Amino acid sequence: MQKQPTFRIAASLDDRIKAFVVRGIVFMDEQGVSYRDEMDEHEDDAIHVVGELDGEPVAAARIRFLGTFAKLERMAVRREYRGRGYGAALLAFTIQVARDHGVTQFKLHAQTSAQNFYAKHGFQPQGKTFQEANIEHQLMTRKE
Repeated sequence: MQKQPTFRIAASLDDRIKAFVVRGIVFMDEQGVSYRDEMDEHEDDAIHVVGELDGEPVAAARIRFLGTFAKLERMAVRREYRGRGYGAALLAFTIQVARDHGVTQFKLHAQTSAQNFYAKHGFQPQGKTFQEANIEHQLMTRKE
């Protein structure tokens, strides 16, 4: 049986740095997103999530609460750890964190290349695709 990462809310500066490192690797290095587009004014208002495997940060996300919705953002799994179900586990963890805060409606901006992944987890596309950080995205929502 394959070992799963341990996910947690970033409770310390070290945890936040781990989440930011994963995001930097995935979005800035792999996808060419600029620092200005990756790190924004919402970092201090968000809940950050980090996933570790044997002490190595492998996944990250952030959650913001916007009215009746939780917006799931910056979902990232490092390339060498993909294809193992870690993305699904990260998504499930972030949804549970939001539920624990009393939210049952979720939205995210899915890269169109990941749209099918989110659809498998109950997210529905809304409206037309759009550009964000020079990458095509689709607004997707889920209500429970």
